[in-house]
Amino acid sequence: MITVTAYNTERAYCQTIFDVGELATILSTWPTVWIQVTELEKPEVLKLITETFNIHQLALEDVLTKRQRAKIEQYGEIFFIIVHELSNGNEINSRQLCFFLGKNYVVSFQFEELQSLKQVSERIGSNSGAIRSQGADYLASAILDGIIDTYFPILEDLGEKLEDLEDAILEDPSRKVIGDIHQVKRQLLTVRRTIWPTREVLNTLLRDASHNLSGESRLHLRDCYDHAVELIDLTETYRELGADLMDVYLSSISNRMNEVMKVLTIMASIFAPPTLIAAIYGMNFNPAISPYNMPELNWYFGYPLVLITMLLASLAVVVFLWWKGWLGAMGKRSNKY
Repeated sequence: MITVTAYNTERAYCQTIFDVGELATILSTWPTVWIQVTELEKPEVLKLITETFNIHQLALEDVLTKRQRAKIEQYGEIFFIIVHELSNGNEINSRQLCFFLGKNYVVSFQFEELQSLKQVSERIGSNSGAIRSQGADYLASAILDGIIDTYFPILEDLGEKLEDLEDAILEDPSRKVIGDIHQVKRQLLTVRRTIWPTREVLNTLLRDASHNLSGESRLHLRDCYDHAVELIDLTETYRELGADLMDVYLSSISNRMNEVMKVLTIMASIFAPPTLIAAIYGMNFNPAISPYNMPELNWYFGYPLVLITMLLASLAVVVFLWWKGWLGAMGKRSNKY
């Protein structure tokens, strides 16, 4: 499907056409023309479009190949640009946009409808801003600006997720939390792989095509470049925060294990003296053979005395641990190590 949007300062024209031969008439009639090609399954139509706009065969191969890296190439006076629109869901989806920037036209190719392009079309139809008073270079800058604007909500959402994960780690460092952290880190990697080459596209366009750009277009492209740099800074910051959250998670798990071991050690220390006494008197020695063979076995109050001794020994251990400050902050020497 080929959608043609042509405009001047007074009015705009938008129509879906099925005959590629009409494009030559439209290009000669309107000062600025935007051709959107959304169905790329018909090679004969694409061949006619490439012949009409003198598109190089190598560029057409890139158009028909999904998941291309963002880049910019120059074929004579025509600039070929590939960028990606991002949309958020359970996973971050990347939609490829390829377009050619000529003297008075932009020809864009996409496999599916892009929300950013729809917004640019609405601006042209409503004559919002200065887009209808500018040329094709300004249209290209508006398209790039719309693409870059799709990155900000995604990064804001990822930043909020990282903040929630930080609170969850401090409250309950579970396996689900660590899985969510890995998911956010993968999404940040996807955003990073998209933004970095996009920044290079903007930089190259400003450097190599500066003589073909109007002053207003250069201003908007520099603004887009500044936004790209800001997005890269945010992405790197969030990636570092994600790595820090992994360290916090491991530290929380280690601290929890230390607390468990502390409780178990205290319990073992408290019951160690009674266990020792019970083990000693569990040995089989006959006091009738020798006066040194546990004579207290014949004591009248031997059993109560042993129980009292066990209790006092356990209390002595508790008092010692409390005095060292190992039972909490109430110990006499809790501020010492």
